[in-house]
Amino acid sequence: MKDKLFTQPISKQFEFDESVASVFDDMLSRSVPFYNEVQKLIISLILTQQVDKKKVLDLGSSTAKFLLELHSKMDAKMSLKGIDNSYAMLKRAEQKCYAFGANIELSYADMLEYNYSNEEIVVANYTLQFIRPIQRTNLVKNIAKGMLDNGVFIFSEKVVFKDKKLDKNCIDIYYKYKKEQGYSEYEIAQKREALENVLIPFTIEENIQMCKDAGFKEVNTLFQWANFVTFVAKK
Repeated sequence: MKDKLFTQPISKQFEFDESVASVFDDMLSRSVPFYNEVQKLIISLILTQQVDKKKVLDLGSSTAKFLLELHSKMDAKMSLKGIDNSYAMLKRAEQKCYAFGANIELSYADMLEYNYSNEEIVVANYTLQFIRPIQRTNLVKNIAKGMLDNGVFIFSEKVVFKDKKLDKNCIDIYYKYKKEQGYSEYEIAQKREALENVLIPFTIEENIQMCKDAGFKEVNTLFQWANFVTFVAKK
């Protein structure tokens, strides 16, 4: 379904309810630059490490788009699991997994309270940015603590820049991109207002330092387009 969520005046802050779940796949592909390409890149990286029973955990798995794509490409029988705290998202994910006959475990859970244990690959695509900074830092520490040595944490985030002029230029470039995807200026303004104080981005340096403070040995950027970055942290 095409995302027309913000064509009408907003009445609340952004949340992952049924109205968002119904258009979420379209919203991602049109709102996040190179979203599909980044997903393919992450999947390709995971596939270089695939072996039977290797655990892949997707945080904020939403409609299971990422896990389904990974499932369709893998040769080894990896263990795929997605967690989300939105029943609306999980319902759609379950329907999709059933339709494709995909053996993917889906669970209703809060990633802040989840028991991370013997994790090997953890993925979080544009998820951490919706978590308050202090809780975000503690979450990454818990992920690192529950991860096996040489485990990998792959996450994508919207970022800000210390250079205010560069930051403003990137925001303008991004809004131009959204217009090119068919969003009106009204829709863009409405969504920006809905996300105010809900989406709180870090700088690239802050994301890297957060991972190092959590116990990850190496942190690299895998992809960047303006103020959208994918990171790879190795335990």
